[in-house]
Amino acid sequence: MRYQLSAEAAEFYESTFVPALFAAWARRLVDTVAVTPGQAVLDVACGTGVVARTAADLAGAAGEVVGVDLNTSMLAVARRIRPDLRWQHGDACALPFGDASFDLVLSQAGLMFFGDRMAALREMARVAGVRGRVAVQVPGRLAASPGYRALADVVARHAGREAVDLLGAYFAVGEPDELHHLVDAAGLRVEVFDTWLGATRLDSVDTFLAVELLPLADRLDRDVRDRIVEDCRTALAPFVDAAGAIAAPIEVHLVVARPEPE
Repeated sequence: MRYQLSAEAAEFYESTFVPALFAAWARRLVDTVAVTPGQAVLDVACGTGVVARTAADLAGAAGEVVGVDLNTSMLAVARRIRPDLRWQHGDACALPFGDASFDLVLSQAGLMFFGDRMAALREMARVAGVRGRVAVQVPGRLAASPGYRALADVVARHAGREAVDLLGAYFAVGEPDELHHLVDAAGLRVEVFDTWLGATRLDSVDTFLAVELLPLADRLDRDVRDRIVEDCRTALAPFVDAAGAIAAPIEVHLVVARPEPE
């Protein structure tokens, strides 16, 4: 998927999505691969750079951390936050780096959006080399993500199957057997396949819906959107605390693999 976000959308992603969801994911990803001082780390489809920033705190001054992304607005935010790191424009399916350039190649919440997932995984394996490791973290199954399943059920009632399919694109590589097969077929030997339940944490159901209904913004008329919001107040109630904040559960897969020698 090739797309460009506006500067405003990139800032919104950093201020809202990162603390709500992706900062916790990044910590788990980096802790699982155990980044150590002096390592060279690549963050593929880095977005605004939360994985790279988290890794850089552990790799230290002796390490090298690089983030690569197609979105120039995302990279602009990443550079603003951490100008000391290297941020590079590039395609995950044709990484602009030499063979075996990195000790660790990480990618979070990107694989499902790549135009050629197999090519992207093979590129990650190439730049890691046989002594490196590749770690990919993605949303799991919609059916195993209670908060998002509740949202999808409401959307299906009011906006139809096509709208649910748009929301479901986020979970496109969530079937464990299919994800395992994809990684294997790319020439990577799986060492860790960890499935865990995270949550998107926001201050209210309204904020959650403002974020999660963005892919449908141009497809929902006001009346349909209002009905979805009203029904979601009931459907999402099990995930709302006494203060009105929501923690919508979402399944996550974390795969760590090594490139197979040729």
